[in-house]
Amino acid sequence: MIKVLKCGKEYSNKMKRLGREFYNRDSLIVARELLGKVLVHEIEGQKVSARIVETEAYRGIEDKAAHSYGGKRTPRVEVMYGGPGFSYVFMIYGMHYCFNVVTREEGNPQAVLIRAAEPREGSELMAQNRFKKSYHQLNKSQILGLTNGPGKLCRALSIDKSLNGEDLCGGKLYVAEESQESLSIVTAKRVGIDYAEEAKDYPWRFYLEDSQYVSVK
Repeated sequence: MIKVLKCGKEYSNKMKRLGREFYNRDSLIVARELLGKVLVHEIEGQKVSARIVETEAYRGIEDKAAHSYGGKRTPRVEVMYGGPGFSYVFMIYGMHYCFNVVTREEGNPQAVLIRAAEPREGSELMAQNRFKKSYHQLNKSQILGLTNGPGKLCRALSIDKSLNGEDLCGGKLYVAEESQESLSIVTAKRVGIDYAEEAKDYPWRFYLEDSQYVSVK
């Protein structure tokens, strides 16, 4: 079942980076509140950014869909056991990267997957990253396809394994606030986790109802 709710919050016109305290909360809360925020990657003097429109929460040890379910602790997931506000980047299908933000306090391995976003700055670089074309050469389908999925988003914003463990509160990769009106948020089941038994039906995916960049509706 899909549920729509209203979530209103006011921000100042000046964008600022989210602080550590924002991430140091349950992943379900962070996943909702990341919607409408802007993911920014500064690359050799250039900036690419995209407004987050879709997220999924993963609640760690108790969540059968999470990489850290049952307290699993391997080099791959170690960053989730650290402090909040760091990036967790992993590869799926041997070819696509997925970008997550680590939540909760040290030792509680929760995270939020950023599933989709709407391009803001650097659309020309995104087009080259995704399609090896100039932005003005893209058709409508390619424009929507720049960042409407976790792997697409990472490729467009040049996010790869080298950014695993990056401090989102300091350096070149971060999330910023943006002044916005109230948001219509849809709650739904997460995508691509049929292996997770009852956890596959948890309504822990959140997306903006009016966005064309959502990966799956």
